[in-house]
Amino acid sequence: MSSKEIFEERRSINFFDSKKNLEDNLLKDIINRAVLAPSAFNLQPWEIIAVKSKEAKDKLYKLSSNQPKVLEAPVTLIILGDKNGYDKSNPIWDIFLKNFDGDEEKLANTQGFAYSLYGTSEERKLKFAESNAALLAMSIMYAAKSFGVDSHPMSGIDFDGIKKEFHLDDNKTVVMTIALGYLEESKTLYPRAYRKNYEEIVKEL
Repeated sequence: MSSKEIFEERRSINFFDSKKNLEDNLLKDIINRAVLAPSAFNLQPWEIIAVKSKEAKDKLYKLSSNQPKVLEAPVTLIILGDKNGYDKSNPIWDIFLKNFDGDEEKLANTQGFAYSLYGTSEERKLKFAESNAALLAMSIMYAAKSFGVDSHPMSGIDFDGIKKEFHLDDNKTVVMTIALGYLEESKTLYPRAYRKNYEEIVKEL
């Protein structure tokens, strides 16, 4: 599938075939392709919870405005951003140190710069976590389509409830959820809705 086809054919699917499973290896392939998404300093401040079991689906369904797709899709991903992903505890910094040939001063300077950009206020931490995790989320949906898998992102969810029910740390923020699976073939999608174009959304300076 060409990149043009991926962009044009990816749709937000409301009706999933509950009888069609998404194989574990295929899910792994989707995620492993999606993580090529960019992130600040390549810190990758994101995590994913793959909701697959009936018990977990039932929990998430109640926290997702009872959207049937949560129960019908074989897997729904909870996309998390790490508000402390810039911190020295992030193991990605170990790779930085190797790339810096063990220069700890250079590493410390880079870490300090990252902190100054993302760690000086709760607002900056939250923007850091959510903006980077959102890049991963969109990458997941395009990666899924490249493998012939349909998706639907959801933000009509109980963010705080999900955080509590799934026992997430305070530094984790729930960014969105994404249902993955296959369109129920008996259903027909509405035509793609109008999209604003360049002239409508771009201001040239």
